[in-house]
Amino acid sequence: MNASKTLHPALFDKPEKKATRDAFGEALLELGKQNPNVVALTADLGESVRTAAFEKAFPERFFEVGICEQFMMAAAAGLALEGKIPFATTFANFGSGRVYDHVRQSVCYNRANVKIAVTHAGLTLGEDGATHQMLEDLGMMRTLPHMTVVNPCDFIETRKATFAVATWKGPCYLRMGRSGVPMITTEQTPFEIGKSNVLLEGSDASIAACGVMVYPALVAAKELEEKHKISVEVVNHHTLKPFDAKQLVKSAKKCGALVTAEEHQRTSGLRAACAEVLSESLPTPIQYVAVEDSFGESGKPDQLLEKYGLTTASIVKKALAAVKMKK
Repeated sequence: MNASKTLHPALFDKPEKKATRDAFGEALLELGKQNPNVVALTADLGESVRTAAFEKAFPERFFEVGICEQFMMAAAAGLALEGKIPFATTFANFGSGRVYDHVRQSVCYNRANVKIAVTHAGLTLGEDGATHQMLEDLGMMRTLPHMTVVNPCDFIETRKATFAVATWKGPCYLRMGRSGVPMITTEQTPFEIGKSNVLLEGSDASIAACGVMVYPALVAAKELEEKHKISVEVVNHHTLKPFDAKQLVKSAKKCGALVTAEEHQRTSGLRAACAEVLSESLPTPIQYVAVEDSFGESGKPDQLLEKYGLTTASIVKKALAAVKMKK
């Protein structure tokens, strides 16, 4: 197993867990100190989305709009068109589904420089249940013209992503979670919007993963090599749009089989992005690990990931199937 030198040293040995939303809060505060044009908006969720420190430090640049997410997006678009860099923050369900029309019309149509920073995405939201567990947002956002979509895998990558979207021109959707996730990357791990990272190099199958599924992909790769003598490449596709088609095709050409892994519906997200590219450039056997056209339910994050098949075991099973397909 040829691992990137920039992977966290404790990756396979009880890695520390930290929440991506905490990284966002820290980075937003630093951005506020660096750039007076950075402003933040939230819809009655300051503590949960980690904007409280920014509000305390820069009250004149913080806007609490109440439970009015649609207005928040319109206001953020107006601020952006006047030269500000607004971070519109809320839960993923409210920052994509509830506000879709306003994001489309006010933000994307105007190419407004709005940064939609959402937390509590996916099944790992946990006990809040199906109504809040957003599993369709990556697809919804990546279909919008001019929108950039980023789903970082851990605390350190989320910090980097927050700084990156602040300087990226145009609308951005930054997806984060509620619960702590393993530390995978380090400060030395490269991060660039639109450019995926090869975390493990392999030759028999490639795993394309994003967000919380990057860690189980890495563990699956280790198991596949040790137990099945299968060499697996793991690529962190943290940016779903603009999508790194070049790296996807390179890995698919080398390995001849692909597995996608995402905390999202099986349609319209990472799997769809990969299939779109490969169907045109390099037809390749593809298996996937994702939610099977279903809503979630209330439960502990680990229990939900297990029940809905977003696990290391599922990735191993699908990788074996993908390798078999290419034969």
